[in-house]
Amino acid sequence: MLDENASQKKTGNVTIIDVAKASGVSYSTVSRVLNGFEHVKDSTRERVLEAANRLGYVANLQARSLAGGKTNVIGLLVPSLDNGYIGEVVSGADEELQRSNYNMMLYTTHRYSGKEEAYVKSIYSGLTDGLLLIVPLTPVKYLEALQQQNFPYVLVDQSDVTGRSNIVDSTNWQGAYDATSYLIKLGHRKIAHITGLEGLQSAIDRLEGYKAALNDHDIPINEAYIRQGDFYGAKGYERTNELLELADCPTAIFAANDLMALGVIEAVRHHGLQIPQDMSIIGFDNIPQTLITYPKLTTVQQSLNQMGRVAVKLLLEQLENPDKPARRITLKTELMERETCQSI
Repeated sequence: MLDENASQKKTGNVTIIDVAKASGVSYSTVSRVLNGFEHVKDSTRERVLEAANRLGYVANLQARSLAGGKTNVIGLLVPSLDNGYIGEVVSGADEELQRSNYNMMLYTTHRYSGKEEAYVKSIYSGLTDGLLLIVPLTPVKYLEALQQQNFPYVLVDQSDVTGRSNIVDSTNWQGAYDATSYLIKLGHRKIAHITGLEGLQSAIDRLEGYKAALNDHDIPINEAYIRQGDFYGAKGYERTNELLELADCPTAIFAANDLMALGVIEAVRHHGLQIPQDMSIIGFDNIPQTLITYPKLTTVQQSLNQMGRVAVKLLLEQLENPDKPARRITLKTELMERETCQSI
């Protein structure tokens, strides 16, 4: 015959009240422990967690939200987890969430716009208290729904033409301008650019910054030197092969992010060329991998960890004050001069 605890665990009907009874503390104390608040005695915390584990208690976040409460969970919508850029932003967000007694629920879309939209709908239906959208591909399709629901969210490294979204981004245009100007100062005139993913504001801004630097230095824009990328290394490799096959190939390549720049390095070496003697290369982001390449990659640094932290702070501000006007915080970029560029 099953005892009461085993029966509850089997049916999955264990409530926070059951945990309070089993641990001999109040309902409010159990709530503080399960929501991660720090001002609880260690012995009490251990007793509550032991009882919750023994009974098989699982928080019903959706029921809690429907009852008018908070889930203390923030959703993060990301394209993937296979690059240093996303990892650094998520790490910063996670650190800030921990300091604020919030948990993280992570969703990966793999750049499928339909999946983005479906995830957003499920998130604002009660699974989380707020949402961080990290470089979303097609936000226009669901931003209106989020706004109509008055659901707190922050865009990271993406734009909203309505001006109704809280946004955290970087000086993408200026960073690209600085990178291109640096190559020009080294004597390069044949500078190629492998763009970021079409539709992302950061990619658009970096392309425009590249073009502006050429114009300001009276260098004609050669459309053959501008190749469409997607922020992944394989595309950087592929586009570099195309550039190196040109009769008048470039002497320098500015890739719109570091992952593509790593692909550029691989392609240049595959052609038997040396870096930077035969080809100068610049990336963008300053992900950790740039310090372990040989030679070390010259790049434009974004404060990625800080971007994640600031995004969380903006989101928590919305939760505390829903009527506060939307604002945009733009973090500075900085050119990191290393070993993949040389004067000609």
